Amino acid sequence: MGEEPLSSHLQSLVILEYIDETWKHNPILPTDPYEKALARFWARFIDEKFWAIWPAVKKAIVSREREREEAIEETRPHLKTLESGLKERKFVGGESLGFVELAANVIVWLFVAQEVLGLLTEEKFPTVHEWYQRFADDAVFKECAPPRELFIAYYKALFGASTASK
Repeated sequence: MGEEPLSSHLQSLVILEYIDETWKHNPILPTDPYEKALARFWARFIDEKFWAIWPAVKKAIVSREREREEAIEETRPHLKTLESGLKERKFVGGESLGFVELAANVIVWLFVAQEVLGLLTEEKFPTVHEWYQRFADDAVFKECAPPRELFIAYYKALFGASTASK
């Protein structure tokens, strides 16, 4: 039997490592072996946990309020784990955006979903929320990402009128 193909998200992690190894003058992985292993762990954690729950998030967006809460509940244990891992860190790999943040683009979508749904609040996940804000406020991110308003408009258009009242 042939091997199962890599998920497109896991392929992205491999590509990010290739970029890091090829363009050494602008590293995205930490140079310290422990910090590098930690960055790889968090990138893989985000890749496996948050992309796996993305269907539940999409379901939450188009469901009624009670069903939204049930669907989004699936994200909370993973956010709590991420919350504990981000304590006392500006970014996972150091003082600037790096490997984990590049791999964590799904978090951006979760926070936009939060704005539409109002379920992933700053009160419940203050550290993840602060990390996201640093991520979203970063000059490189701002240069490359569409404005938040376009993300929200995209969600509303994609998932219909059920989000329009949020």
